[in-house]
Amino acid sequence: MIFQTSALQNNEPEYVIKKMFLIIFCSIFLLSTDNTYSQFFEKEDSFIEKSGDASVILLPVSAFATSLILKDKTGSWQFTKGFLLNLAVTGAGKYLINKERPLQGGGYAFPSGHTSVAFQGASFFHRRYGFKYSIPAYILAGFTGYSRLNAKRHDGWDVLAGAAIGIGSTFFFTTPYENKQMEVTFSSGDNAYLVGFRYTF
Repeated sequence: MIFQTSALQNNEPEYVIKKMFLIIFCSIFLLSTDNTYSQFFEKEDSFIEKSGDASVILLPVSAFATSLILKDKTGSWQFTKGFLLNLAVTGAGKYLINKERPLQGGGYAFPSGHTSVAFQGASFFHRRYGFKYSIPAYILAGFTGYSRLNAKRHDGWDVLAGAAIGIGSTFFFTTPYENKQMEVTFSSGDNAYLVGFRYTF
């Protein structure tokens, strides 16, 4: 019996999570600069609302960047399709329903676009790379939904629908990432039998 081992070079999700947090940190730094900050946030917004606005940018960027770091071209394409579907369904819902916002007036409240984008990014980690890698992303996505409620931009139905659309958009296109760590091989010939076992670290 032959045992073979090979090293997996920077292709484990654990490695990618570290890279993801580095990307998030750099993004926060960029968003904290005056010029960039003023393009995305209003000065009168509360800290919670601003933080939710930041999360809705960081989550999809981190999800897509993770697929690039892993050189997961299939995952990148699946994320892109889910992201576009999410935007299309959310935009259509806003336009067709044109629900009024709870406090500040205006329409197009249903569903919450911030929440749908955040949960689409978080659920991509879940569906593609496994639930344990999606926990921080789901926490951020949940906070994004809460920030919309806290700011009275949306009510609970808006946020719930946004989360459902975001998750549904991901699961419609995304398949689990296949990372074959173990492989057993068998061959025979000339009265000899060979069993091989390969484990990738």
